Amino acid sequence: MNTRSFIKKSPLPFSAEALFSWHTRPGAIQRLTPPWVHMKIEDASEGVAPNTRVYLKMGKKPFQTPWHARHTHFEPGRLFMDTQEKGPFHAWTHSHLFHPTGPDQSIMEDRIAYTLPLPPFGDLFGGSFMEKELERIFACRHQTLLEDMTAHRRANLKPLRILISGASGLIGSSLSPYLTTGGHRVLRLVRKKALKGPDELFWDPETGLIDSKNLEPVDVVIHLAGENIGQRRWNPSRKRLLIESRRKSTALLAETVSRLDPRPRVFISASAIGYYGERGENILTEEAPPGDLFISEICKVWEETVRSTVDPRIRSLSMRIGVGLSPKGGALGELLTPFKLGLGARIGTGSQYMSWIAIDDILDAFLHGIANETLSGPVNVVSPEPVTNREFTRTLARVLNRPALFTIPEKAIDLIFGEMGREILLSSARVAPEKLVRSGFTFRSPTLEETLRRILGKNTRRQS
Repeated sequence: MNTRSFIKKSPLPFSAEALFSWHTRPGAIQRLTPPWVHMKIEDASEGVAPNTRVYLKMGKKPFQTPWHARHTHFEPGRLFMDTQEKGPFHAWTHSHLFHPTGPDQSIMEDRIAYTLPLPPFGDLFGGSFMEKELERIFACRHQTLLEDMTAHRRANLKPLRILISGASGLIGSSLSPYLTTGGHRVLRLVRKKALKGPDELFWDPETGLIDSKNLEPVDVVIHLAGENIGQRRWNPSRKRLLIESRRKSTALLAETVSRLDPRPRVFISASAIGYYGERGENILTEEAPPGDLFISEICKVWEETVRSTVDPRIRSLSMRIGVGLSPKGGALGELLTPFKLGLGARIGTGSQYMSWIAIDDILDAFLHGIANETLSGPVNVVSPEPVTNREFTRTLARVLNRPALFTIPEKAIDLIFGEMGREILLSSARVAPEKLVRSGFTFRSPTLEETLRRILGKNTRRQS
């Protein structure tokens, strides 16, 4: 039986104690899991002390594999270890080591001893693959840790108590662990009365109910909740639901927190670049007027409700978010399977602009909005380099090393999706992040190909 070893070391501009503390906070597992890896936490003990456990499921249904691990060794500020009790490997022990090299300098080392399943066949057929896979996984982990801790150090915030609505969505499910590993406490508004812990609070925007007695004190409110715009075709009742879900939830939350004593410092609400509607090749800053599409009306109502219901003494922002890129969901999540099968397709003429942004840049933008007191009102949360649908299609196909030879005609979009498809898939908005750039924001992934390679784990360019 062959026990293999893997070691990944990275010098980082943080003390060993700071790195160790980051790993002990809620959300560390989620933030360290590469975005292309499918992982769900079933249960987990708090911290990394000996005999604490974590129960995971790896992979997609129906092929999920359980992975149960127990922490075995613990030396504060220096190391902790975990061992697989049940999982895909025959054996697995992971040592997390932190070596101080200066006052704010250290080397982080991940050292893994593992035995592949079904020995000796696992070594024969999977040894080389696993070595490469571990290298790309831990390169991503170390890079994410460096960038997350750098963003939080740049923000320079004391620990805050942050209330989030829509925490289970694509952005919210990433934002919560991003904030908790940064040392903040996150409270989640949920619609299920069976609460899972002290950091969940019940609310029901439809009936106007909210657990206001457990809100105080709240430093920051982040409002992400709203009925999914692209989930199904629009008809009159669906349109009313899309608008009213945002109007009611925003008004309830804003009016409730405005009555708190002390009041929150900042209220951040999601919005979308759909605000601008169909604008062709025009470059759109926050000063551009709204469009005349239905999706523009949704965003106008959303933002107006923030302006009219949040106490004017609370700084408020409406984040006009572009096409958020993550393999875990959203537009990219829907496109990955057909593109991997070689069925990638341009939509319509492909000349419509897609103002996109990497999911981690969205998280950094929210943190930047909390920390930067000069920001208020609408903020475009998009990459500085929008692309046409034609460019997006070609780039995604190149990153995946697949052809993209097809075109989905505009008439097909209209037939299948109706007005929703025309507005979401065919309209063009070339949006510029003027306020973010002017306020000193730093993008992790400013170019599309770099972003796709990072979040899909495709860091090696295809050889031509």
